[in-house]
Amino acid sequence: MPKSKRNRAVSLTKTKKKGREHKESIVTSIREAAENYNSIYVFSFENMRNLKFKEFREQLKSTSRFFLGSNKVMQVSLGRSVADEIRPGLHKVSKLLHGDAGLFLTNLPKEEVERLFNEYEEYDFARTGSIAIEKVELKEGPLEQFTHEMEPFLRKQGMPVRLNKGVVELVSDFVVCEEGKHLSPESARILRLLGIKMATFRLHLICRWSPEDFEVYREQEESDVESA
Repeated sequence: MPKSKRNRAVSLTKTKKKGREHKESIVTSIREAAENYNSIYVFSFENMRNLKFKEFREQLKSTSRFFLGSNKVMQVSLGRSVADEIRPGLHKVSKLLHGDAGLFLTNLPKEEVERLFNEYEEYDFARTGSIAIEKVELKEGPLEQFTHEMEPFLRKQGMPVRLNKGVVELVSDFVVCEEGKHLSPESARILRLLGIKMATFRLHLICRWSPEDFEVYREQEESDVESA
């Protein structure tokens, strides 16, 4: 008996790809915002933490608007040359949208924006592949901060441990990470267990545009300029 065409299996895991319509909606949003806010900034970021960034964005939503995403789409939105820029001088802003960067459009005074960005820092645990900012070494002996149930997990992370009368014990000195070297997945996990935070989420102002002037705060890295 032939199969009914009505009984076809439908995958619920398929999602519609972001296409032309999505990009066009972003372009429209940025162009509308560019007309409604007094100043436009390009900012870069280190060690992005989405939750922390969301909190910062919520704090400023009544006066400002953030855009993150494709640099190319943001460049097209503002205009990449004098001929297609949507407001005079915005092509200069586009040229500085490279690497880990975003747009910040606001009605806040310049001094307030500079203070907010310069003072913003959030410490967090470093992720795999991050650069260690210091050497962390554990000495031979008991590790009383860990319960006995954690001994198998610690061994899987490469730590030379054993149980001694119910206490987790290092049988020899162990280097968790070396300063200036990339963190392995195991090192990142151990640092988290030890409560050692090595990542700092920071935001840096790159430039500021207003109808009256244009100011560059930081020079672009050579690698960013070359890849433009």
